[in-house]
Amino acid sequence: QVRLIESGGGLVQAGGSLRLSCAASGRTSSNYAMGWFRQAPGKERELVAGIQWSGGSTYYAVSVKGRFTISRDNAKNTVYLQMNSLKPEDTAVYYCAARRGVLMLSSRDYENWGQGTQVTVSS
Repeated sequence: QVRLIESGGGLVQAGGSLRLSCAASGRTSSNYAMGWFRQAPGKERELVAGIQWSGGSTYYAVSVKGRFTISRDNAKNTVYLQMNSLKPEDTAVYYCAARRGVLMLSSRDYENWGQGTQVTVSS
């Protein structure tokens, strides 16, 4: 249904910034929600930010609110995650995901996944 290609991960110092991108193709409608999940070794995959494609409603995990911003570019079919004031605890593999319908918080509700991109924050 939807193919997701991620980019933008890397190694940064604490306090630095990264911007993740996720380009989507293959959608047949605009009734989608997209989210950024992250998974650290030994940890459960968690939603850090999500956005409803139509309307732009957003969600942020408490741990990233005020530091991360999710946005979309309809013309490019791309969702971004701007990550500022990065902390070592932000280190994880970050995945973008998409689903039909409204924004949901569980990874189990998402139908399409990107390949993941590593974000490492050093102290």
